[in-house]
Amino acid sequence: MRKRPITPSYILFYILFLPDSWRILIGFIAAWFLTPFIITPDMRISARLMLYVMTATIGYAATGVPARWITRFFKKLILGDKH
Repeated sequence: MRKRPITPSYILFYILFLPDSWRILIGFIAAWFLTPFIITPDMRISARLMLYVMTATIGYAATGVPARWITRFFKKLILGDKH
């Protein structure tokens, strides 16, 4: 089997079909929207940063199954029955 050249479309498809990329994205979105609800005004910047990191990590860890569903959806949508 020949090695495929790395092109922008190859990288895009690789990102779309990799469940970890969706887990990372969902983790960042969870941190962006949920962390402001748990931050108190008396927290230092280090505590706030730690809460953002913790929320993103929990979001990453909790979204394994939904990320596989998203990946499967894009594979069916783009590749059809070829995969």
